[in-house]
Amino acid sequence: MDFALTEQQQQWRHKARDFATQEVAPIVREMDEKGFIPPALILRMGELGFTGGPLPKEYGGCGMDYVSMALVYEEIGRVCSSVRGFLAVHVGLHAMCIRDWGTAEQKRRWLPELAGARHRGCYALTEPNAGSDVANMETTCRREGEYYVINGMKQWISNAMEADAAIVFATSDRALRHKGINAFVVDTNTPGFRREKMTDRQLGHNASDHARIYLDNVRIHESQRLGAEGDGFKVAMGALDHGRLGVAAGAVGVGQACLDASLEFARNRVQFGQPIGQFQMIQQVLAEMATEIEAARLLVYRAAAQKDSGKRNTTETSMAKFFATEAATRAANEAVLLHGSYGYSNSSPVERYLRDIKGYQIYEGTNHIQRIIIARAMLKGEVPQW
Repeated sequence: MDFALTEQQQQWRHKARDFATQEVAPIVREMDEKGFIPPALILRMGELGFTGGPLPKEYGGCGMDYVSMALVYEEIGRVCSSVRGFLAVHVGLHAMCIRDWGTAEQKRRWLPELAGARHRGCYALTEPNAGSDVANMETTCRREGEYYVINGMKQWISNAMEADAAIVFATSDRALRHKGINAFVVDTNTPGFRREKMTDRQLGHNASDHARIYLDNVRIHESQRLGAEGDGFKVAMGALDHGRLGVAAGAVGVGQACLDASLEFARNRVQFGQPIGQFQMIQQVLAEMATEIEAARLLVYRAAAQKDSGKRNTTETSMAKFFATEAATRAANEAVLLHGSYGYSNSSPVERYLRDIKGYQIYEGTNHIQRIIIARAMLKGEVPQW
């Protein structure tokens, strides 16, 4: 069993780290306060190959392995959760969903532009009454010959205001629950497709683009459907497996950032005549934080390596998402406490880390849902694979 990264994986990690520290970090506070990610920064991720990620080279992607993509998510999450969130939705939930389920024509039309970040994508699943309970979806799709007519509303859709295409989920028959759901690639310029920025101030991820999508008699051709009739639930769950890996890796980045900040503060903050890092209680906090983040990192890398080997690993990905986000939440709580009044204000980035990490526990399936996925798999006798 070899835990060493390949030379190519190390190159992707260094490229992402340089981008995050040199190009994102200097403006992260401004982005957080103004509530937006500069378009030039998104195009820059396209130039560097991050938005191409694991997409096939024939469609403009980089053919990156999943471990490398996890490293990119981790390094960007270490600096800015909003930028990491954009990337995970654009690549993991949208582009890779088209890669997995799209027809040859759908791939030719959308993937090259998405890979280069010239087009942006979003994933329209969540509704006011259908979050964790996806099968309770109220957005409908009515068949009219070769066309579908979609009506409904989505909310908390990341990247929606600037997206060129949305993967929209709708049900043809609510009584069928998950078996009645379909997925479609919808051009956001389609008549009847309307977006509205969510104005409620959120706790974290303040530079992220979150919106409501209104679908009023949106008429699309059957060629825009992803997968077969009734495959929408499978499409959604497959995309969430990609998205959860991005969340888990980003959480490792947040946890590492908390540890880095806490170590620096413990070395330099002097109280009672010595650096606070000399006190055993502070050492205990640092030791536990470091150990949990490293354990989370290994869970994430294992899940990514399993995806590279072609193994179905929904349970392992849920474990990685669950543990990494919980570990990073504990790290952020301890980092704020360790920094004292400095951590309670935005004079230190740990204040932002604490705000941001709560979103990680919710996005792509709350941690309550991850517990259910893991427990049900164990009860069925499905054990983690090596």
